Amino acid sequence: MSDTQTSKIEASKIETSKIDIVAGHWFERRFPAWMHPYARLMRLDRPIGTWLLLWPCWWSLVLSGAGVYAWHLFIFCGTGAVVMRGAGCTYNDIVDRKIDAQVERTATRPLPSGQVKLWQAVVFLILQLIVGLIILLQFNMFAVWVGAASLVLVFTYPFMKRITYWPQAWLGLTFNWGALLGWAAARGELDWRALVLYVAGIAWTLGYDTIYAHQDREDDELIGVKSSALALGERSHQFIALFFFIALALITLAVPGEDHTLGFWIMMGFAFIHAAWQVFTLDIDDAQNCLTRFRANRDFGALIMLALIASRFQP
Repeated sequence: MSDTQTSKIEASKIETSKIDIVAGHWFERRFPAWMHPYARLMRLDRPIGTWLLLWPCWWSLVLSGAGVYAWHLFIFCGTGAVVMRGAGCTYNDIVDRKIDAQVERTATRPLPSGQVKLWQAVVFLILQLIVGLIILLQFNMFAVWVGAASLVLVFTYPFMKRITYWPQAWLGLTFNWGALLGWAAARGELDWRALVLYVAGIAWTLGYDTIYAHQDREDDELIGVKSSALALGERSHQFIALFFFIALALITLAVPGEDHTLGFWIMMGFAFIHAAWQVFTLDIDDAQNCLTRFRANRDFGALIMLALIASRFQP
Protein backbone atom coordinates (compact mmCIF):
# COMPACT_ATOMS: atom_id res chain seq x y z
CA MET A 1 0.00 0.00 0.00
CA SER A 2 1.15 3.52 -0.71
CA ASP A 3 1.66 6.12 2.04
CA THR A 4 -1.44 7.94 0.77
CA GLN A 5 -3.57 4.81 0.97
CA THR A 6 -2.26 4.02 4.44
CA SER A 7 -2.98 7.53 5.69
CA LYS A 8 -6.54 7.34 4.37
CA ILE A 9 -7.17 4.15 6.30
CA GLU A 10 -5.49 5.54 9.42
CA ALA A 11 -7.73 8.60 9.24
CA SER A 12 -10.80 6.38 9.50
CA LYS A 13 -9.45 4.25 12.36
CA ILE A 14 -11.17 5.96 15.27
CA GLU A 15 -14.59 5.84 13.64
CA THR A 16 -14.58 2.37 12.10
CA SER A 17 -12.61 0.35 14.63
CA LYS A 18 -15.35 0.90 17.18
CA ILE A 19 -17.84 -0.88 14.95
CA ASP A 20 -16.27 -4.35 14.83
CA ILE A 21 -15.52 -5.07 18.51
CA VAL A 22 -18.27 -4.80 21.11
CA ALA A 23 -16.72 -3.72 24.42
CA GLY A 24 -18.20 -4.81 27.74
CA HIS A 25 -20.14 -7.72 26.27
CA TRP A 26 -21.70 -10.29 28.61
CA PHE A 27 -19.09 -12.93 27.82
CA GLU A 28 -16.38 -10.60 29.18
CA ARG A 29 -18.09 -10.75 32.56
CA ARG A 30 -18.82 -14.50 32.54
CA PHE A 31 -15.91 -16.05 30.63
CA PRO A 32 -12.28 -16.06 31.83
CA ALA A 33 -10.04 -13.61 30.00
CA TRP A 34 -8.29 -16.30 27.92
CA MET A 35 -11.62 -17.22 26.33
CA HIS A 36 -12.49 -13.70 25.17
CA PRO A 37 -10.58 -13.83 21.85
CA TYR A 38 -12.21 -17.17 21.00
CA ALA A 39 -15.65 -15.80 21.78
CA ARG A 40 -14.87 -12.95 19.41
CA LEU A 41 -13.70 -15.40 16.74
CA MET A 42 -17.19 -16.93 17.03
CA ARG A 43 -18.72 -13.42 17.00
CA LEU A 44 -20.59 -14.11 20.25
CA ASP A 45 -20.41 -10.36 20.80
CA ARG A 46 -22.40 -9.85 17.58
CA PRO A 47 -25.27 -12.36 17.44
CA ILE A 48 -26.91 -10.77 14.39
CA GLY A 49 -25.09 -13.20 12.09
CA THR A 50 -26.49 -16.15 14.02
CA TRP A 51 -30.01 -14.78 13.62
CA LEU A 52 -29.53 -14.27 9.89
CA LEU A 53 -28.29 -17.85 9.56
CA LEU A 54 -31.06 -19.26 11.76
CA TRP A 55 -34.17 -17.55 10.38
CA PRO A 56 -34.27 -19.39 7.02
CA CYS A 57 -33.97 -22.71 8.85
CA TRP A 58 -36.81 -21.89 11.24
CA TRP A 59 -38.89 -20.46 8.38
CA SER A 60 -38.50 -23.75 6.56
CA LEU A 61 -39.46 -25.80 9.61
CA VAL A 62 -42.67 -23.80 10.01
CA LEU A 63 -43.48 -23.87 6.28
CA SER A 64 -42.90 -27.62 6.16
CA GLY A 65 -45.62 -28.15 8.74
CA ALA A 66 -43.31 -29.09 11.61
CA GLY A 67 -45.33 -28.28 14.69
CA VAL A 68 -44.86 -28.33 18.44
CA TYR A 69 -44.02 -32.03 18.25
CA ALA A 70 -40.83 -31.08 16.37
CA TRP A 71 -39.52 -28.71 19.06
CA HIS A 72 -36.23 -30.64 19.10
CA LEU A 73 -35.61 -29.65 15.46
CA PHE A 74 -35.91 -25.97 16.35
CA ILE A 75 -33.45 -26.45 19.22
CA PHE A 76 -30.96 -28.40 17.09
CA CYS A 77 -31.16 -25.75 14.34
CA GLY A 78 -30.68 -22.97 16.89
CA THR A 79 -27.67 -24.60 18.50
CA GLY A 80 -26.23 -25.53 15.14
CA ALA A 81 -26.59 -21.96 13.90
CA VAL A 82 -24.51 -20.65 16.82
CA VAL A 83 -21.79 -23.26 16.35
CA MET A 84 -21.59 -23.22 12.56
CA ARG A 85 -21.77 -19.45 12.35
CA GLY A 86 -18.86 -19.42 14.79
CA ALA A 87 -16.97 -21.96 12.69
CA GLY A 88 -17.65 -19.97 9.52
CA CYS A 89 -16.42 -16.75 11.10
CA THR A 90 -13.31 -18.47 12.46
CA TYR A 91 -12.50 -19.92 9.04
CA ASN A 92 -13.20 -16.56 7.37
CA ASP A 93 -10.83 -14.84 9.81
CA ILE A 94 -8.11 -17.43 9.14
CA VAL A 95 -8.36 -16.89 5.38
CA ASP A 96 -8.77 -13.10 5.61
CA ARG A 97 -6.30 -12.36 8.40
CA LYS A 98 -3.97 -10.34 6.13
CA ILE A 99 -6.84 -8.39 4.56
CA ASP A 100 -8.41 -7.76 7.98
CA ALA A 101 -5.12 -6.26 9.15
CA GLN A 102 -5.43 -3.60 6.43
CA VAL A 103 -9.07 -2.66 7.13
CA GLU A 104 -9.41 -0.61 10.29
CA ARG A 105 -12.85 -1.96 11.17
CA THR A 106 -11.41 -5.47 11.32
CA ALA A 107 -7.79 -4.83 12.35
CA THR A 108 -8.61 -5.41 16.03
CA ARG A 109 -10.00 -8.92 15.45
CA PRO A 110 -8.19 -11.69 17.35
CA LEU A 111 -6.03 -12.99 14.49
CA PRO A 112 -4.74 -9.77 12.87
CA SER A 113 -4.23 -8.21 16.30
CA GLY A 114 -2.21 -11.21 17.53
CA GLN A 115 -4.55 -12.18 20.38
CA VAL A 116 -4.85 -15.66 18.85
CA LYS A 117 -2.14 -17.51 16.93
CA LEU A 118 -2.94 -19.13 13.60
CA TRP A 119 -2.54 -22.69 14.90
CA GLN A 120 -4.83 -21.93 17.83
CA ALA A 121 -7.52 -20.65 15.48
CA VAL A 122 -7.21 -23.79 13.34
CA VAL A 123 -7.61 -26.06 16.37
CA PHE A 124 -10.59 -24.00 17.54
CA LEU A 125 -12.16 -24.30 14.08
CA ILE A 126 -11.78 -28.10 14.12
CA LEU A 127 -13.43 -28.31 17.56
CA GLN A 128 -16.39 -26.25 16.35
CA LEU A 129 -16.78 -28.42 13.26
CA ILE A 130 -16.81 -31.54 15.43
CA VAL A 131 -19.57 -30.08 17.59
CA GLY A 132 -21.47 -29.06 14.45
CA LEU A 133 -21.18 -32.60 13.09
CA ILE A 134 -22.53 -34.06 16.34
CA ILE A 135 -25.57 -31.76 16.07
CA LEU A 136 -26.06 -32.58 12.38
CA LEU A 137 -26.06 -36.32 13.10
CA GLN A 138 -29.19 -35.86 15.20
CA PHE A 139 -31.16 -35.38 11.95
CA ASN A 140 -32.29 -38.00 9.43
CA MET A 141 -29.68 -39.22 6.95
CA PHE A 142 -31.05 -37.20 4.04
CA ALA A 143 -30.77 -34.02 6.13
CA VAL A 144 -27.24 -35.03 7.17
CA TRP A 145 -26.17 -35.14 3.52
CA VAL A 146 -27.94 -31.85 2.78
CA GLY A 147 -26.16 -30.22 5.72
CA ALA A 148 -22.79 -31.66 4.77
CA ALA A 149 -23.14 -30.29 1.24
CA SER A 150 -23.18 -26.76 2.63
CA LEU A 151 -19.51 -27.06 3.59
CA VAL A 152 -18.56 -26.58 -0.06
CA LEU A 153 -20.12 -23.11 0.08
CA VAL A 154 -18.77 -22.33 3.54
CA PHE A 155 -15.15 -23.09 2.66
CA THR A 156 -15.19 -21.25 -0.68
CA TYR A 157 -17.03 -18.11 0.42
CA PRO A 158 -14.02 -16.15 1.80
CA PHE A 159 -12.32 -16.31 -1.61
CA MET A 160 -15.27 -14.84 -3.53
CA LYS A 161 -14.44 -11.23 -2.62
CA ARG A 162 -11.14 -11.71 -4.44
CA ILE A 163 -12.67 -12.80 -7.75
CA THR A 164 -16.14 -11.25 -8.05
CA TYR A 165 -17.98 -8.07 -7.17
CA TRP A 166 -20.84 -10.25 -5.92
CA PRO A 167 -19.53 -12.21 -2.91
CA GLN A 168 -22.87 -11.27 -1.35
CA ALA A 169 -24.56 -13.69 -3.76
CA TRP A 170 -22.29 -16.50 -2.57
CA LEU A 171 -23.02 -15.53 1.03
CA GLY A 172 -26.70 -15.80 0.15
CA LEU A 173 -26.19 -19.33 -1.15
CA THR A 174 -24.34 -20.19 2.07
CA PHE A 175 -26.37 -18.39 4.75
CA ASN A 176 -29.74 -19.58 3.50
CA TRP A 177 -28.87 -23.26 3.21
CA GLY A 178 -30.92 -23.71 6.36
CA ALA A 179 -34.06 -23.28 4.23
CA LEU A 180 -33.14 -26.59 2.61
CA LEU A 181 -31.82 -28.22 5.77
CA GLY A 182 -34.88 -27.37 7.85
CA TRP A 183 -37.23 -28.86 5.26
CA ALA A 184 -35.03 -31.96 4.89
CA ALA A 185 -34.89 -32.41 8.67
CA ALA A 186 -38.66 -32.17 8.98
CA ARG A 187 -39.71 -34.21 5.93
CA GLY A 188 -36.72 -36.24 4.81
CA GLU A 189 -36.99 -34.73 1.32
CA LEU A 190 -37.06 -31.43 -0.56
CA ASP A 191 -39.78 -29.89 -2.71
CA TRP A 192 -40.33 -26.72 -4.69
CA ARG A 193 -41.47 -24.65 -1.70
CA ALA A 194 -38.16 -25.21 0.07
CA LEU A 195 -36.30 -24.17 -3.09
CA VAL A 196 -38.42 -21.03 -3.50
CA LEU A 197 -37.79 -20.13 0.15
CA TYR A 198 -34.07 -20.68 -0.42
CA VAL A 199 -34.02 -18.29 -3.38
CA ALA A 200 -36.03 -15.77 -1.36
CA GLY A 201 -33.37 -15.92 1.34
CA ILE A 202 -30.64 -15.34 -1.23
CA ALA A 203 -32.41 -12.17 -2.42
CA TRP A 204 -32.80 -11.04 1.18
CA THR A 205 -29.07 -11.58 1.81
CA LEU A 206 -28.17 -9.58 -1.29
CA GLY A 207 -30.13 -6.72 0.25
CA TYR A 208 -28.86 -6.74 3.81
CA ASP A 209 -25.25 -7.64 3.00
CA THR A 210 -24.99 -4.91 0.39
CA ILE A 211 -26.00 -2.54 3.18
CA TYR A 212 -23.31 -4.08 5.39
CA ALA A 213 -20.65 -3.87 2.67
CA HIS A 214 -21.03 -0.11 2.42
CA GLN A 215 -19.25 0.20 5.78
CA ASP A 216 -16.00 -0.96 4.17
CA ARG A 217 -16.48 0.51 0.71
CA GLU A 218 -13.51 2.88 0.79
CA ASP A 219 -11.08 0.45 2.43
CA ASP A 220 -12.17 -2.38 0.10
CA GLU A 221 -11.48 -0.20 -2.92
CA LEU A 222 -8.04 0.72 -1.63
CA ILE A 223 -6.91 -2.85 -0.97
CA GLY A 224 -8.60 -4.41 -4.01
CA VAL A 225 -11.41 -6.34 -2.31
CA LYS A 226 -14.65 -6.57 -4.28
CA SER A 227 -18.26 -6.22 -3.08
CA SER A 228 -21.75 -5.47 -4.33
CA ALA A 229 -21.48 -2.08 -2.60
CA LEU A 230 -18.65 -1.17 -4.99
CA ALA A 231 -20.47 -2.68 -7.96
CA LEU A 232 -23.71 -0.78 -7.32
CA GLY A 233 -22.41 2.46 -5.82
CA GLU A 234 -25.07 5.17 -5.89
CA ARG A 235 -27.58 2.74 -7.39
CA SER A 236 -27.56 0.69 -4.19
CA HIS A 237 -30.90 1.99 -2.90
CA GLN A 238 -32.79 0.87 -6.00
CA PHE A 239 -31.19 -2.57 -6.07
CA ILE A 240 -31.57 -3.17 -2.34
CA ALA A 241 -35.26 -2.30 -2.71
CA LEU A 242 -35.49 -4.78 -5.60
CA PHE A 243 -33.77 -7.52 -3.58
CA PHE A 244 -36.16 -7.06 -0.66
CA PHE A 245 -39.17 -7.02 -2.99
CA ILE A 246 -38.07 -10.27 -4.64
CA ALA A 247 -37.57 -11.86 -1.22
CA LEU A 248 -41.04 -10.87 -0.04
CA ALA A 249 -42.68 -11.96 -3.30
CA LEU A 250 -41.00 -15.36 -3.25
CA ILE A 251 -41.85 -15.97 0.41
CA THR A 252 -45.48 -15.22 -0.45
CA LEU A 253 -45.26 -17.65 -3.38
CA ALA A 254 -43.81 -20.38 -1.16
CA VAL A 255 -46.86 -20.25 1.12
CA PRO A 256 -49.85 -22.15 -0.39
CA GLY A 257 -52.75 -19.90 -1.38
CA GLU A 258 -55.09 -21.52 1.12
CA ASP A 259 -52.67 -20.49 3.90
CA HIS A 260 -52.76 -16.80 2.98
CA THR A 261 -54.63 -15.92 6.15
CA LEU A 262 -55.38 -12.43 7.42
CA GLY A 263 -52.65 -12.82 10.01
CA PHE A 264 -50.19 -13.82 7.31
CA TRP A 265 -50.95 -10.70 5.24
CA ILE A 266 -50.76 -8.42 8.27
CA MET A 267 -47.30 -9.69 9.26
CA MET A 268 -46.08 -9.60 5.66
CA GLY A 269 -47.31 -6.02 5.51
CA PHE A 270 -45.19 -5.17 8.55
CA ALA A 271 -42.22 -6.90 6.92
CA PHE A 272 -42.75 -4.79 3.77
CA ILE A 273 -42.85 -1.61 5.86
CA HIS A 274 -39.68 -2.68 7.67
CA ALA A 275 -37.87 -3.29 4.38
CA ALA A 276 -39.07 0.08 3.05
CA TRP A 277 -37.79 1.79 6.20
CA GLN A 278 -34.35 0.25 5.64
CA VAL A 279 -34.20 1.46 2.05
CA PHE A 280 -35.57 4.98 2.52
CA THR A 281 -33.52 5.78 5.64
CA LEU A 282 -30.28 4.19 4.44
CA ASP A 283 -27.27 6.50 4.19
CA ILE A 284 -24.57 4.56 2.37
CA ASP A 285 -21.97 7.15 3.40
CA ASP A 286 -22.64 6.68 7.12
CA ALA A 287 -21.12 3.46 8.52
CA GLN A 288 -23.18 3.52 11.70
CA ASN A 289 -26.38 4.05 9.71
CA CYS A 290 -25.51 1.02 7.55
CA LEU A 291 -24.72 -1.11 10.59
CA THR A 292 -27.99 -0.21 12.30
CA ARG A 293 -30.06 -1.15 9.25
CA PHE A 294 -28.08 -4.33 8.71
CA ARG A 295 -28.70 -5.41 12.30
CA ALA A 296 -32.40 -4.55 11.94
CA ASN A 297 -32.74 -7.55 9.64
CA ARG A 298 -33.01 -9.71 12.74
CA ASP A 299 -36.41 -8.08 13.21
CA PHE A 300 -37.27 -8.46 9.53
CA GLY A 301 -36.59 -12.17 9.86
CA ALA A 302 -38.77 -12.33 12.96
CA LEU A 303 -41.65 -10.68 11.09
CA ILE A 304 -41.39 -13.29 8.34
CA MET A 305 -41.36 -16.00 11.01
CA LEU A 306 -44.56 -14.58 12.54
CA ALA A 307 -46.16 -14.39 9.09
CA LEU A 308 -45.40 -18.06 8.43
CA ILE A 309 -46.72 -19.06 11.86
CA ALA A 310 -49.87 -17.06 11.19
CA SER A 311 -50.32 -18.92 7.91
CA ARG A 312 -50.69 -22.15 9.84
CA PHE A 313 -53.75 -20.90 11.70
CA GLN A 314 -56.92 -20.91 9.63
CA PRO A 315 -59.72 -18.51 10.66
